[in-house]
Amino acid sequence: MYEQENVDMRAICRLREWIKGHPQMLSSDSTAGYQDADMDIVALERSVSSRLGNLYQKDVESLLPNGHRTASPSGLHPALRTHSSQPLHIPIHRQPKEEEFRTASLPTIPNPFPELCSHPSSPTSSSPHPPSSRDMQVITVFSEDGMRRSLGVRAALTARDVCCQLVDRHRCVDRDTWALVECHPDSALERYLEDHEMPVEVQSTWPVNCRNKFVFRKHYAKYEFFRNPQTFFPMHMLAGSLEADAGIPQAQLTQNFLNARSCPEIQGFLHLKEKGKKTWRRLYFFLRKSGFYYSTKGTSKEPRHLQYFADVNENNIYTVTSRKMHNSPTDYGFCVKGVAMTDKGLLCCEDEQSHKCWMTAFRLLKLGPQLCLNYQLSQQKNAQKSWIEPAVGRGPETCLVPMDFSGCTGRVIENPSEASLVAEEEGQAWRKKGVQRHSLPSLCHDSGLSTAIHKSQPWFHGRISREEAHRLIVQHGHIDGVFLMRESQRTPKSFVLSLSHHHKTKHFLVAPCEEDGQMFFTMDTGQTRFNDLIQLVDFYQINRGALPCSLKHYCTRVAL
Repeated sequence: MYEQENVDMRAICRLREWIKGHPQMLSSDSTAGYQDADMDIVALERSVSSRLGNLYQKDVESLLPNGHRTASPSGLHPALRTHSSQPLHIPIHRQPKEEEFRTASLPTIPNPFPELCSHPSSPTSSSPHPPSSRDMQVITVFSEDGMRRSLGVRAALTARDVCCQLVDRHRCVDRDTWALVECHPDSALERYLEDHEMPVEVQSTWPVNCRNKFVFRKHYAKYEFFRNPQTFFPMHMLAGSLEADAGIPQAQLTQNFLNARSCPEIQGFLHLKEKGKKTWRRLYFFLRKSGFYYSTKGTSKEPRHLQYFADVNENNIYTVTSRKMHNSPTDYGFCVKGVAMTDKGLLCCEDEQSHKCWMTAFRLLKLGPQLCLNYQLSQQKNAQKSWIEPAVGRGPETCLVPMDFSGCTGRVIENPSEASLVAEEEGQAWRKKGVQRHSLPSLCHDSGLSTAIHKSQPWFHGRISREEAHRLIVQHGHIDGVFLMRESQRTPKSFVLSLSHHHKTKHFLVAPCEEDGQMFFTMDTGQTRFNDLIQLVDFYQINRGALPCSLKHYCTRVAL
């Protein structure tokens, strides 16, 4: 209070000095009675204060709405009656007339950096808005040969959309069999992204400066369990051998995973390596809709013996790619990881069939309806573009029957011995027809065998080992009919056909043979002979012959 009075007294003293030095600045009506040297300073101060008060009142009333300009007995609006030393809050900020005049008199200068100024309708730069789904982000996709390509994709783009872009760019076939693989080289883990997942969102969960990457690869087993569920779910791994669903055939087993009431339970022994430990324990696990459990006492299912291991809905399942890194008992390991990349421990199966069962059941229990929708969408898109796909080797083996076209009309051959004889004759016809084929000249001068025509084929992988061939087949889905051709490391001038059948990789020697001075290829000790490997592969895509199943899907590597 005393400080405010001192400020007022200093202002009055300054006003007295200014009036004494500039008497001519006052108007005639205010200085009429004060021309002599002994003028009344107090009266002059009151006159100046009253004039300033009137100006202040007019200025304030001009800022108020029309309904609030009612004069009060004190001369000011009731809301504005306050001490002159107190601040006055005016709701509308009005620019003074002097500043308005100065601003209007200045020339208009364009802003050289408009991108640094925010639009009045847009939010300020201090409060950034979340990124839109249209914002482009960069992801890097690798191929099997180590080449990579950077793609600018939207945040809402799915893995199937990215695969379709790569397929169209490189003119690949089998649009629904391509997939993006999330690889973790530091931990030797990988998993195939589902068609509805967003690669940008998956990439955002990776730690900084990690070596994780996306790989563009074929995956034939993506939706194979919808077509042949009996090969993925063996009876001994289903709880109770389907006693509750005894009347439902096993072909409808996949549909049971989508039904909460009849959802089966997967059970079996697994080797567990907990985090931070080096030893493996063999425990009996149960995979249910409610979660992943293991029994602490043999194969007991009692609640007091069940130990909770992981949640199905909040975790992803990864395949172990290196047995040596984790020192696992077998080659069929997998890991359950959360969204925050926290693993629950490593698990290891005893064979390939049980490994497929655990992996497929985990996917169905977590994303059953979504996987069914993805499969239906892929089927619809394939039906629209079926005229582009080649018809050879696309149908199941049950659609192929031996026919006799020697008469006027075709006849189905029902006698097995006659069908075998017809197949042998057809093989001889293929051999004769192959003589007229134009092949590349032989690279070997000591034989007339062509060895260069097959090198440009996508199913030929050169001189790779048996273990590498098995790894490629497993990566491509390991279903019946997946194959590749490679050079033999033990037998010179021979080749090996590696084929997947019942989750096992089988290898067949393709040896050269000579007849009448001409060289041929054969797999059945000369009964069926072919001029080159392309003719051999084309034949066994239609006829099973000596193989356990016909050739359906080849392992390939695409250079991005």
